[in-house]
Amino acid sequence: MRVGIVLAQAPEDGAGGTWSEILAMARRAEERGVDSLWLSDHFFSSDEGAPVGSEIGYHEAWTILSALAATTSRVQLGTLVLATSFRPPGLLAKMAVTADEVSGGRLILGLGCGWHEPEYTAFGYPFDHRVGRFEEALRIIAPLVRGDRVTVEGQWSQVREAAIRPAPIRPDLPILIAAKGERMLRLTARFADAWQTAWFARPDDRYRERHASMIEACAAEGRDPATLQVTVGVSVEESADGTSALPHDPGAITDALGEWREAGVDHVQLGILPLTSETLDVSLRAIHDARSADPTVR
Repeated sequence: MRVGIVLAQAPEDGAGGTWSEILAMARRAEERGVDSLWLSDHFFSSDEGAPVGSEIGYHEAWTILSALAATTSRVQLGTLVLATSFRPPGLLAKMAVTADEVSGGRLILGLGCGWHEPEYTAFGYPFDHRVGRFEEALRIIAPLVRGDRVTVEGQWSQVREAAIRPAPIRPDLPILIAAKGERMLRLTARFADAWQTAWFARPDDRYRERHASMIEACAAEGRDPATLQVTVGVSVEESADGTSALPHDPGAITDALGEWREAGVDHVQLGILPLTSETLDVSLRAIHDARSADPTVR
């Protein structure tokens, strides 16, 4: 089981207010043996009914990921997840292939259909038919990043004899999809290399129900679920009671990582709030202890 860290991209989330802070956290995590680093894709977040001007703003995911591709050397880099509706699918595929080249083949292309409607309204993106638009985007993105030539005449997206040049450096650039609804799970089973579900503390009934739904989706698509990697977002937060999020306690995090491994999860992404040098060190210690107790936690 691999273990990654979700980087802060906003000052409210910890060391994410500036590029230098993000880079310092990334390098520290890489030096201490973390398997992967992840970025979320938002213009901003806000509570329902919050007044204009109270939003939490995020540094743009793909720009930061591209910078990390050039300034890290070993760690995998992933998006958790890119909203396909924010970028034309052909352009997104081109960006992914280029970033994978810069990183030396370390990219995990995490994709989703988006969910935070105020972002769409503020920046002029359509919010209707999100899953339908997502499916059309996948029909373009998935074959392009794997080196194929693509023609799609969709309702919202069209490409004609499109191909990525220079060609991708690998034909198996992994696609991860975050999904929980039936249609999204079916698309995950059809197109993805990995499935992501979030957010949890330990394996619970909610996780088991979602995993069962994923297995049903694989059956409906005629796919062996063993060929689909399972990734889980795990929350680590101040004042957490261990039910919906883990506390900043090395023992609790170590124990939870062992439980996720026992549940058959392939990759865990720790969402640490706030992410500071101190809280990162707590989780890094827990990862080390989990690996010492069980070498399969890499």
